[in-house]
Amino acid sequence: MSALSPEESILPSPLLVVEDEPLAQVRLRGVLGSLGYSTDALVFADSIARGEALLRESPFAMVLVDVGLPDGNGVDLIRRLHARDPALPILVISTWNTERVIVDALQAGATGYVLKEREDDEIAISIRSALRGGAPIDPFVAKRILELITQKEPAPALPPVPEHGVRSDLLSARETEILLFVSRGLTNREIASLLSLSRFTVECHIRNVYKKLAVNSRTQAVFEARVLGFLE
Repeated sequence: MSALSPEESILPSPLLVVEDEPLAQVRLRGVLGSLGYSTDALVFADSIARGEALLRESPFAMVLVDVGLPDGNGVDLIRRLHARDPALPILVISTWNTERVIVDALQAGATGYVLKEREDDEIAISIRSALRGGAPIDPFVAKRILELITQKEPAPALPPVPEHGVRSDLLSARETEILLFVSRGLTNREIASLLSLSRFTVECHIRNVYKKLAVNSRTQAVFEARVLGFLE
Protein backbone atom coordinates (compact mmCIF):
# COMPACT_ATOMS: atom_id res chain seq x y z
CA MET A 1 0.00 0.00 0.00
CA SER A 2 1.30 3.41 -0.91
CA ALA A 3 1.10 6.50 1.26
CA LEU A 4 -0.82 9.57 0.14
CA SER A 5 1.23 11.57 -2.33
CA PRO A 6 2.27 15.18 -1.67
CA GLU A 7 -0.24 16.25 -4.31
CA GLU A 8 -3.05 14.84 -2.17
CA SER A 9 -2.25 17.41 0.52
CA ILE A 10 -0.85 16.97 4.01
CA LEU A 11 -2.40 14.21 6.08
CA PRO A 12 -5.05 15.50 8.49
CA SER A 13 -3.87 14.81 12.02
CA PRO A 14 -3.94 13.81 14.78
CA LEU A 15 -6.25 10.79 14.58
CA LEU A 16 -8.00 9.20 17.53
CA VAL A 17 -8.57 5.43 17.49
CA VAL A 18 -11.09 4.16 20.06
CA GLU A 19 -10.37 0.42 20.13
CA ASP A 20 -9.92 -1.85 23.16
CA GLU A 21 -8.41 -4.95 21.51
CA PRO A 22 -4.57 -4.83 21.58
CA LEU A 23 -4.20 -6.84 18.37
CA ALA A 24 -6.68 -4.59 16.58
CA GLN A 25 -4.74 -1.55 17.79
CA VAL A 26 -1.51 -2.99 16.39
CA ARG A 27 -3.21 -3.75 13.09
CA LEU A 28 -4.73 -0.26 12.73
CA ARG A 29 -1.41 1.32 13.64
CA GLY A 30 0.14 -0.59 10.74
CA VAL A 31 -2.67 0.33 8.32
CA LEU A 32 -2.45 4.00 9.25
CA GLY A 33 1.32 3.85 9.02
CA SER A 34 1.01 2.58 5.46
CA LEU A 35 -0.98 5.71 4.67
CA GLY A 36 1.85 7.89 5.94
CA TYR A 37 0.88 8.46 9.56
CA SER A 38 3.67 8.57 12.10
CA THR A 39 3.29 7.20 15.61
CA ASP A 40 3.12 10.73 16.99
CA ALA A 41 0.05 11.49 14.86
CA LEU A 42 -1.97 8.60 16.31
CA VAL A 43 -3.67 8.46 19.70
CA PHE A 44 -5.32 5.29 21.00
CA ALA A 45 -8.06 4.97 23.60
CA ASP A 46 -9.28 1.61 24.93
CA SER A 47 -12.64 2.84 26.24
CA ILE A 48 -15.35 5.43 25.66
CA ALA A 49 -14.40 7.28 28.83
CA ARG A 50 -10.75 7.53 27.78
CA GLY A 51 -11.72 8.60 24.28
CA GLU A 52 -13.97 11.38 25.53
CA ALA A 53 -11.28 12.55 27.96
CA LEU A 54 -8.77 12.81 25.10
CA LEU A 55 -11.27 14.68 22.95
CA ARG A 56 -11.79 17.22 25.73
CA GLU A 57 -8.05 17.80 25.93
CA SER A 58 -7.40 18.45 22.22
CA PRO A 59 -9.11 18.39 18.80
CA PHE A 60 -8.72 15.50 16.36
CA ALA A 61 -8.95 15.45 12.57
CA MET A 62 -10.79 12.11 12.50
CA VAL A 63 -11.96 9.40 14.86
CA LEU A 64 -11.90 5.65 14.18
CA VAL A 65 -14.19 3.85 16.57
CA ASP A 66 -15.29 0.31 17.35
CA VAL A 67 -18.89 -0.36 18.32
CA GLY A 68 -18.31 -2.93 21.05
CA LEU A 69 -16.32 -1.26 23.85
CA PRO A 70 -15.83 -2.36 27.48
CA ASP A 71 -17.68 0.59 29.01
CA GLY A 72 -20.55 0.99 26.58
CA ASN A 73 -21.76 1.17 23.02
CA GLY A 74 -19.60 3.02 20.54
CA VAL A 75 -22.77 4.34 18.89
CA ASP A 76 -23.41 6.48 21.96
CA LEU A 77 -19.94 7.98 21.62
CA ILE A 78 -20.56 8.66 17.94
CA ARG A 79 -23.81 10.42 18.75
CA ARG A 80 -22.14 12.69 21.32
CA LEU A 81 -19.18 13.46 19.06
CA HIS A 82 -21.44 14.29 16.13
CA ALA A 83 -23.61 16.56 18.27
CA ARG A 84 -20.48 18.38 19.43
CA ASP A 85 -18.92 18.68 15.95
CA PRO A 86 -21.08 17.61 12.96
CA ALA A 87 -18.11 18.08 10.60
CA LEU A 88 -15.87 15.59 12.44
CA PRO A 89 -15.25 12.47 10.29
CA ILE A 90 -16.11 9.36 12.30
CA LEU A 91 -15.36 5.98 10.74
CA VAL A 92 -16.62 2.78 12.36
CA ILE A 93 -14.30 -0.22 12.09
CA SER A 94 -16.02 -3.12 13.81
CA THR A 95 -17.04 -6.77 13.71
CA TRP A 96 -20.68 -5.88 14.42
CA ASN A 97 -22.74 -6.38 11.26
CA THR A 98 -26.41 -6.44 12.30
CA GLU A 99 -28.84 -4.07 10.62
CA ARG A 100 -29.83 -2.34 13.85
CA VAL A 101 -26.26 -1.53 14.90
CA ILE A 102 -25.26 -0.40 11.40
CA VAL A 103 -28.26 1.88 10.96
CA ASP A 104 -27.94 3.25 14.50
CA ALA A 105 -24.27 4.11 13.92
CA LEU A 106 -24.94 5.87 10.62
CA GLN A 107 -27.93 7.74 12.01
CA ALA A 108 -25.86 8.77 15.02
CA GLY A 109 -23.41 10.52 12.71
CA ALA A 110 -20.84 7.95 11.55
CA THR A 111 -19.21 8.97 8.28
CA GLY A 112 -18.75 5.36 7.18
CA TYR A 113 -18.82 1.77 8.36
CA VAL A 114 -16.20 -0.90 7.63
CA LEU A 115 -15.96 -4.46 8.91
CA LYS A 116 -12.76 -5.72 10.54
CA GLU A 117 -12.87 -8.87 8.44
CA ARG A 118 -11.71 -6.88 5.42
CA GLU A 119 -8.10 -7.05 4.26
CA ASP A 120 -5.71 -4.31 5.39
CA ASP A 121 -5.70 -2.85 1.88
CA GLU A 122 -9.49 -2.52 1.92
CA ILE A 123 -9.50 -0.87 5.32
CA ALA A 124 -6.75 1.51 4.19
CA ILE A 125 -8.82 2.49 1.14
CA SER A 126 -11.83 3.20 3.35
CA ILE A 127 -9.78 5.34 5.72
CA ARG A 128 -8.27 7.22 2.79
CA SER A 129 -11.76 7.83 1.41
CA ALA A 130 -12.96 9.20 4.75
CA LEU A 131 -9.91 11.46 4.95
CA ARG A 132 -10.86 12.91 1.56
CA GLY A 133 -14.40 13.63 2.70
CA GLY A 134 -15.98 10.42 1.40
CA ALA A 135 -18.45 8.12 3.14
CA PRO A 136 -17.03 4.59 2.78
CA ILE A 137 -19.52 1.79 3.38
CA ASP A 138 -18.46 -1.85 3.56
CA PRO A 139 -20.04 -3.87 0.70
CA PHE A 140 -21.71 -6.22 3.19
CA VAL A 141 -23.04 -3.26 5.16
CA ALA A 142 -24.34 -1.60 1.99
CA LYS A 143 -26.12 -4.83 1.04
CA ARG A 144 -27.76 -5.09 4.45
CA ILE A 145 -28.92 -1.47 4.28
CA LEU A 146 -30.41 -2.01 0.83
CA GLU A 147 -32.19 -5.13 2.06
CA LEU A 148 -33.55 -3.19 5.02
CA ILE A 149 -34.79 -0.37 2.79
CA THR A 150 -36.40 -2.88 0.44
CA GLN A 151 -38.19 -4.56 3.32
CA LYS A 152 -39.47 -1.26 4.70
CA GLU A 153 -40.32 0.30 1.35
CA PRO A 154 -41.64 -2.44 -0.95
CA ALA A 155 -42.13 -1.53 -4.56
CA PRO A 156 -45.70 -0.43 -5.29
CA ALA A 157 -47.88 -3.13 -6.77
CA LEU A 158 -48.50 -2.94 -10.50
CA PRO A 159 -52.03 -1.99 -11.52
CA PRO A 160 -54.16 -4.98 -12.56
CA VAL A 161 -53.77 -6.15 -16.13
CA PRO A 162 -56.94 -5.72 -18.18
CA GLU A 163 -58.49 -8.75 -19.89
CA HIS A 164 -57.04 -7.82 -23.28
CA GLY A 165 -53.54 -8.23 -21.83
CA VAL A 166 -52.21 -4.66 -21.87
CA ARG A 167 -52.23 -2.14 -19.01
CA SER A 168 -54.25 0.77 -20.35
CA ASP A 169 -52.62 3.19 -17.89
CA LEU A 170 -49.18 2.53 -19.36
CA LEU A 171 -49.72 2.46 -23.12
CA SER A 172 -52.21 4.35 -25.24
CA ALA A 173 -54.63 2.45 -27.46
CA ARG A 174 -52.58 3.37 -30.53
CA GLU A 175 -49.28 2.33 -28.87
CA THR A 176 -50.88 -0.96 -27.88
CA GLU A 177 -52.03 -1.54 -31.43
CA ILE A 178 -48.62 -0.75 -32.88
CA LEU A 179 -46.86 -2.93 -30.28
CA LEU A 180 -49.08 -5.83 -31.31
CA PHE A 181 -48.01 -5.42 -34.94
CA VAL A 182 -44.37 -5.15 -33.86
CA SER A 183 -44.72 -8.47 -31.99
CA ARG A 184 -45.90 -10.02 -35.28
CA GLY A 185 -42.74 -8.92 -37.04
CA LEU A 186 -44.14 -6.13 -39.18
CA THR A 187 -41.84 -3.29 -40.27
CA ASN A 188 -42.60 0.35 -39.54
CA ARG A 189 -43.55 0.89 -43.19
CA GLU A 190 -45.96 -2.06 -43.13
CA ILE A 191 -47.52 -0.87 -39.87
CA ALA A 192 -47.92 2.63 -41.28
CA SER A 193 -49.66 1.25 -44.37
CA LEU A 194 -52.04 -0.93 -42.37
CA LEU A 195 -53.02 1.91 -40.01
CA SER A 196 -53.02 4.65 -42.64
CA LEU A 197 -50.37 6.58 -40.74
CA SER A 198 -47.10 8.13 -41.82
CA ARG A 199 -43.95 6.17 -41.14
CA PHE A 200 -42.73 9.07 -38.98
CA THR A 201 -45.83 8.82 -36.77
CA VAL A 202 -45.33 5.09 -36.29
CA GLU A 203 -41.69 5.64 -35.35
CA CYS A 204 -42.73 8.26 -32.77
CA HIS A 205 -45.18 5.83 -31.20
CA ILE A 206 -42.54 3.10 -31.06
CA ARG A 207 -40.07 5.47 -29.39
CA ASN A 208 -42.72 6.23 -26.77
CA VAL A 209 -43.22 2.51 -26.21
CA TYR A 210 -39.46 2.09 -25.75
CA LYS A 211 -39.44 4.87 -23.16
CA LYS A 212 -42.40 3.53 -21.23
CA LEU A 213 -41.04 -0.01 -21.16
CA ALA A 214 -37.44 1.16 -20.50
CA VAL A 215 -36.03 -0.71 -23.52
CA ASN A 216 -34.08 0.26 -26.62
CA SER A 217 -34.99 -2.29 -29.28
CA ARG A 218 -38.02 -3.96 -30.86
CA THR A 219 -36.99 -7.35 -29.52
CA GLN A 220 -36.66 -6.02 -25.97
CA ALA A 221 -40.00 -4.21 -26.27
CA VAL A 222 -41.82 -7.39 -27.26
CA PHE A 223 -40.02 -9.44 -24.61
CA GLU A 224 -40.79 -6.96 -21.81
CA ALA A 225 -44.38 -6.60 -22.98
CA ARG A 226 -44.89 -10.35 -22.74
CA VAL A 227 -43.08 -10.74 -19.42
CA LEU A 228 -45.12 -7.93 -17.87
CA GLY A 229 -48.37 -9.23 -19.32
CA PHE A 230 -48.92 -6.48 -21.86
CA LEU A 231 -49.23 -8.98 -24.71
CA GLU A 232 -50.80 -12.42 -24.72
